[in-house]
Amino acid sequence: MKKPRVVLIHDYLVQYGGAEKTLEAIAEIFPDAPIYTGIYNPKSIPETITRRKIITGKNPFLKLFPKYLTFLMPLLFESFDLRDYDIVVSDGTAWPKGVLTTPDQLHISYIHTPPRFLYKYSVESRKRNKWYHKPAVALIDHFLRIWDFSSAQRPDFLLTNSKETQRRIWKFYKRESVVIYPPVDVDRAQPEKEPHLEKPYYLALGRLAAYKNFDILISAFNLLNIPLKIVGTGPEEKRLKKLAGQNIQFLGHVSEEQKSKIIEGCKGVLFPVVDEDFGIVPIEALSHGKPVLAHRSGGPIETIRENIDGMFFEEVSTESLVSTIKIFDDKIDSKAFDGQQSKIYVQRFGKERFKKEFADFVHWKWEEHARTTGSINNSSNS
Repeated sequence: MKKPRVVLIHDYLVQYGGAEKTLEAIAEIFPDAPIYTGIYNPKSIPETITRRKIITGKNPFLKLFPKYLTFLMPLLFESFDLRDYDIVVSDGTAWPKGVLTTPDQLHISYIHTPPRFLYKYSVESRKRNKWYHKPAVALIDHFLRIWDFSSAQRPDFLLTNSKETQRRIWKFYKRESVVIYPPVDVDRAQPEKEPHLEKPYYLALGRLAAYKNFDILISAFNLLNIPLKIVGTGPEEKRLKKLAGQNIQFLGHVSEEQKSKIIEGCKGVLFPVVDEDFGIVPIEALSHGKPVLAHRSGGPIETIRENIDGMFFEEVSTESLVSTIKIFDDKIDSKAFDGQQSKIYVQRFGKERFKKEFADFVHWKWEEHARTTGSINNSSNS
């Protein structure tokens, strides 16, 4: 049997986050596979991805106004001509699973989550809640939900990143899925420890978006008046800086090496996101042996072991967070968490583990598919 021809489909290539790191790992499994995507900005994407063939949609207005022309995305992804490929591997939230394939093709889709904006989960921007947007948004969302359900029936198999998203997939799509935890860089070489002349600090990392709840975290640290460093950029950055006191430092975008050093120097990591799909940041923190305080919801429930790797808080309010951070701080000072155990534990989330599990699943399903459909060809670019 010759190797099948593989193509990769991804929502957008406009930033380098957890979804793009997952795509990067998938691309390493299939080094010759081209990538189809809705919008592409090579300046924001590492060379590990940009060096391969990337095909985008042809609608120039989508590139200029992606947030306002979301309703055109289904048409764009359905327009991709994928007939030259045997295996279609899509990953994303909304659009990639909706590409059109033939019965002879195998389509496997890795769902990071059903679209948060369609199912009333908190999202990056507050603009959708403006009174003058609501009527149009409600109508568009209604039809997009119909398309989203229909498109979720198209892939032959669904994979996902956590039990949390697996439950969402069943609830909204009525489909079974298989959990393969996403790749996290848990093996990054630990930087040499340098003497810290600054005060011990806490750390928060992530895109500065509305649903990340950095505003509540900042309010809590303003009251506590203890040092907090924030790594990341995003649409809420300007507003958050106005809220922050002198004890809070914004570090903006940092390299992976810088991020590793910053995590290594902190007391602990705060993760205030509600209903996170998986949550890579807590895993990165634990790989450095740093405890995590997270909201008791979403992916972190299945990745953080309470009172070993960190703690959870229940209520998303400044008062609740202040009281919980005080308990968290006392536990860190009394060495209640086991950093060495955490470092060992998170090895199960490593990149090589992801690549093996993902490759094994695709190859197994392709052999099964080829036997039942007879779709064996003479190509060799996987």
